[in-house]
Amino acid sequence: MFSNILIWFVIVPVLMMAGLACCGNGNMKAIRGVMVAGSTVLLAMAIWLVVDFLGLRAAGATDEMLYTGSWMWYKPLNIHLAVGVDGISVLMLLLSSVIVFAGTFASWKINPLPKNFFLWFCLLSTGVFGFFISIDMFTMFMFYEVALIPMYLLIGVWGTGRKEYSAMKLTLMLMGGSAFLMLGLLGIYWHSAPEGQPLTWNILEISHNGAIDAGWQNLLFCFTFVGFGVLGAMFPFHTWSPDGHACAPTAVSMLHAGVLMKLGGYGCFRIAIFLLPAAAHELAWIFIILTGISIVYGAFSACVQTDLKYINAYSSVSHCGMVLFAILMLNKTAMTGGILQMLSHGLMTALFFALIGMIYGRTHTRDIRQMGGLMKIMPYLGVCYMIAGFASLGLPGLSGFVAEMTIFFGAFENSSLFYRIFVIAATTSIVITAVYILRVVGKLILGPVQDEHHLQLTDASWWERLATVTLIICLAGIGFFPNWINETIQQSFVPIINALNLAAV
Repeated sequence: MFSNILIWFVIVPVLMMAGLACCGNGNMKAIRGVMVAGSTVLLAMAIWLVVDFLGLRAAGATDEMLYTGSWMWYKPLNIHLAVGVDGISVLMLLLSSVIVFAGTFASWKINPLPKNFFLWFCLLSTGVFGFFISIDMFTMFMFYEVALIPMYLLIGVWGTGRKEYSAMKLTLMLMGGSAFLMLGLLGIYWHSAPEGQPLTWNILEISHNGAIDAGWQNLLFCFTFVGFGVLGAMFPFHTWSPDGHACAPTAVSMLHAGVLMKLGGYGCFRIAIFLLPAAAHELAWIFIILTGISIVYGAFSACVQTDLKYINAYSSVSHCGMVLFAILMLNKTAMTGGILQMLSHGLMTALFFALIGMIYGRTHTRDIRQMGGLMKIMPYLGVCYMIAGFASLGLPGLSGFVAEMTIFFGAFENSSLFYRIFVIAATTSIVITAVYILRVVGKLILGPVQDEHHLQLTDASWWERLATVTLIICLAGIGFFPNWINETIQQSFVPIINALNLAAV
């Protein structure tokens, strides 16, 4: 077991928690040392995994999943600790490790109870990494819940504003989504194999068996897509997201919006679309309507906000809606755009929330009406905020442009008039996004100074610069060199496209 590299993505955060437990409550040097060492190891492992994965694919490896391993966990229900990754999973591990690394430095001076904060932060990271490496539905669901549970305390204790209300609202709505998801996964399990053969939780085995009839697929698709869609902030189940993001501490907002919400899109792709392809063809139009509303509604809502975190939170609703919208197009080009959008939005929104936390820590306000002229006061943070904004509105050379253009080109490949009408409606979000991003940049960064006391504020410290530079390099890397991502995920679409084509016959 321990020779499998994937297992270490779960073991390392657990070791980080053990190391933190041994630190004194006020020993910030030791606490930071554990977090920096652990997050650096995770990032190094993710980079090595991507390079080695590409090498294996180039050498001719054609297996659906690489680095696979399976160990019996609970025999009566045939539950295994089964792990494996394809190109999509590898990129999600890389995204998660980058944001954990950046989030560590963004929380360099977290107070109060820094030791307890990082313990829960590491538990959240454990759930995220475990989810992306799992190919057994039961263990995937278990890690999904592990990732959700810490959010209540991280927001309720270390958050700001109406933190108790937001933490409870987030927890209740996501647990409601989990209930739908559990019903869907149990239904898939009970129909996972032909009569007389042992039932299985393994995603690959269920796909190969093809034992779920069309009638059951329709019901189970609704349960699973809604269950994961709640976490993906799909309309009308999105209302937890703005409040949760606005009240969460900086690193939690980064990991929550940057990675945790991607569990929703990844789950819809890996479970609902892959295992229930006939239902995906038949019911996609319903969820295209809902995700189309998410895209436009989220962008319009961001336009009328004055709180920086709420602006970014509603922007996340819009951008995550694009991920689900792309997946529902059921073609390779659009789905490739959906994966690019998951990466782009994860990095972009993590940068946004990091910068908002840094600005708030100095000005003690997030209201754009009370701030201005940050380019004169904090030029480094001002430039970084402009870069994040340009990535959000899809400026060529940054990740947002590549992701959104791939989504819309792929979505327009559908010849159906219904699909194309919704694609055209969704593209209006590009213009709306430009409106609220340029409005904030003009007022907050380039406008006149609103408070003379802000002239005494300092610019970013070295640890804040390290966090932001890491994210900006990744955003530019995707924007200028998107082909390596296509090479990473190309083979991953083959079994999913084959399943969709067979279901369409």
